[in-house]
Amino acid sequence: MDGTEVGTAPPELAPDSAAEAGSRSAPRSSGALADFVESLLVTILLALFATTFVVQAFKIPSQSMEPTLLVGDHLLVNKFVFEGSGEWYDKLLPYRAIRRGDIVVFKYPYDDHPYYVKRVIGVPGDRIRIAGSRVFVNEKPILEPYAEHDPLADDPFGGEFPPAPDAVPRGRLRPEWAARIMHYVHDGELLVPANDYFVMGDNRDDSWDSRYWGFVNRSAIVGEPILIYWSVRATTDDYADRSLAGSARGIGSTLAHLTSSTRWHRMLREVH
Repeated sequence: MDGTEVGTAPPELAPDSAAEAGSRSAPRSSGALADFVESLLVTILLALFATTFVVQAFKIPSQSMEPTLLVGDHLLVNKFVFEGSGEWYDKLLPYRAIRRGDIVVFKYPYDDHPYYVKRVIGVPGDRIRIAGSRVFVNEKPILEPYAEHDPLADDPFGGEFPPAPDAVPRGRLRPEWAARIMHYVHDGELLVPANDYFVMGDNRDDSWDSRYWGFVNRSAIVGEPILIYWSVRATTDDYADRSLAGSARGIGSTLAHLTSSTRWHRMLREVH
């Protein structure tokens, strides 16, 4: 703070005529306007700093993380949680390493790099295998109380992963990943390389994730969802139109049905 004082003139300095009052009103109004503009600029700068470095809002447009996250959940994402880029000051900040089980928001490696949210299953150096729909990390089965399975789903990697060299379902994989996946398979396990992460959706048989397009590089990870600040009943189709007009229609529809469409029981719920 700059120590600028705010208050009224003491009685002994109050204007004693209407003419003097008029002559003094202009600078006082100008000062009030300047204070307002200064406060507004500071607020904008703090908001820009917060959304750039600390926290950012996102919404969930797909079913891949159900039941943990539902379509229409609006999240606050902590961008100040995971370890930095190796600078000397990183040790002075409240960073931590990315761990298995963390839910992360990241930029999808392809196309126009939209934001995705998934759960970290494998960290650098881990060996991943799925057998009988159970996930094994470094030859040990992991507990997944958050995972949901659909035995009727058409998911080639829902029960067994990684594929055998002669059984790569190339039509279901990103072409880039289909060409590289076997480079990371050793003795029937997928080896997660340095600085990369293997992620999957909690809605295990309806998730477009690392099984189908590859690893997430550390540089693409934005942060960790920490809170559902608002949730609205919605479908994937409601978020299909990503144009400005489509977004405006979506906002208008939500506002028109705000009370009836809000999932009040999910408000201010922590994300785990």
